[in-house]
Amino acid sequence: MAMPDYADTRKRILGDILAHFAEATPDTVFLAADERRITYREAYSEACALAQGLRERGLGKGDRLCIFMGSSPEFVLISFAANLIGAHWIPVNTDYRGAWLAGTISDSDPALIVTDEDYAERLQSVETALPVCVHGHFSAAPAHWFSLAELARPADGFQAEPLDYGDTASIMWTSGTTGKSKGVMQSHNAWIRSALSATDMGKMRAGDVSYNCLPLYNSAAWVTGVYPALVTGTTCAIDPAFSASTFWDRVRYYGATHVFTLGAMHMFLWGAPEADNDADNAIRSAQMVPMPDDIRAPFKQRFGIPAIHQGFGQSEIMLLMRRVDDGQTEWPPNSLGDPAKDIEVALLDDEGKPVAVGEVGEVCIKEKAPHVLFNGYFNNEEANRSSFKDGWYHTGDLLKQDASGHYYFVDRKKDLIRYKGRSVSSVAIEAISRGHPAVDSAAAFGIPSKELESEHEIMLAVIIKKNATLAPEELARFINDNAPYFFVPRYIEVVDSLPMTPTQKVQKNILREKGLSENTWDAKAAGFVIER
Repeated sequence: MAMPDYADTRKRILGDILAHFAEATPDTVFLAADERRITYREAYSEACALAQGLRERGLGKGDRLCIFMGSSPEFVLISFAANLIGAHWIPVNTDYRGAWLAGTISDSDPALIVTDEDYAERLQSVETALPVCVHGHFSAAPAHWFSLAELARPADGFQAEPLDYGDTASIMWTSGTTGKSKGVMQSHNAWIRSALSATDMGKMRAGDVSYNCLPLYNSAAWVTGVYPALVTGTTCAIDPAFSASTFWDRVRYYGATHVFTLGAMHMFLWGAPEADNDADNAIRSAQMVPMPDDIRAPFKQRFGIPAIHQGFGQSEIMLLMRRVDDGQTEWPPNSLGDPAKDIEVALLDDEGKPVAVGEVGEVCIKEKAPHVLFNGYFNNEEANRSSFKDGWYHTGDLLKQDASGHYYFVDRKKDLIRYKGRSVSSVAIEAISRGHPAVDSAAAFGIPSKELESEHEIMLAVIIKKNATLAPEELARFINDNAPYFFVPRYIEVVDSLPMTPTQKVQKNILREKGLSENTWDAKAAGFVIER
């Protein structure tokens, strides 16, 4: 592979890398989508044409455009077009609608919105006065809307905007599970360092194909699919959505060698009926996060995958830790892996002091090199001040470290429950409760204690499976029988639904604000006796 010298930070510019492979390996396929194949030469040419069109419409360095589209090659190309002129692209979750959609667009303060025919009607319903570029056909287009074909302009002699590897390339909105969403400003280098880590773990080589079926508003789609292909001059195959029933057929269709799955995706694959051709695929390397340790080996055997890697990070620091499956290292169950080499990691208490081995602390980060962390939160100085203290970026994630140096996730800091002198993980309580056969899903959170202001009582909101019955006392006893006694909630409420973000994460801030209701079961009032 005729790769640039990425040790030279001047080479770490996304648009420049696309231009490099357009010249070095012009006929190599960069993007595949069903029968479509777009080479590096074609991708760069189309991105330049779109970039020229953006320039002619007045956009330039530092301007922003929102991309409200399904996953497609056009999404990728318009992102490169933005970066070629130094503008910032902002993906908008395609599950957004109404006030949430309007608020995200307003908070992004874009000069232009790009959408496609599948989402044009929803965008029109928020009545934005901004110019809108539509990919595909939309018959009811207002006067200030135009087509993607109209945006593309002749680009002979096009010159990209000179950029630094630390310049912001994109703004990614967080899920907003503990409060208002924040716009994470990602530099070119932040994307590229994470992509290079993925290529290193996967030992990518010429001819490889990365298969992506995650939505392109998700950072993971870029750092495990699009950008690893870009930095190695290989191919990224893009499907609009994940399907457990067709996943392996699509992998075989594209000849994919690398895949990434997130959350429950690989659990759906594991739970599907076994087939004779499960292992009939070309996958050499997979990232499946988080993969339960007890099924990792049988999963690899069933699907014929030599290596399944793990990673831990967030939008603000996309590569924080990684757990490489090299066939030699024996990782302790549930451990997160080793910190990235270009960061310093510390577990700190609320006073900013290191915690002892085995104690829970907030994982905090310092850069060892420039532009490893994100460039800050867009238009949110309050969030920037609260996140950066004494030279450390405070992630909000709570971890602990054992005597051998291995790290383990405990909870999000705002979701940890301080109960009778202990810090209790809401994640752990939820995991235990979901072990009951009648429980569909659950969310644990803290309710302020009447006895001590700094303490909380544990509350559990739980959804019962269809056609199942479960009394709160029965669930409390189940938790008591299967977990430490201090995991047993004081309050349990059976609910029909949980407040979710459009990215399907529980909004615990809303649950905390709602608090108790007349339907809340109170273990103390009911005379429930906890067995220690």
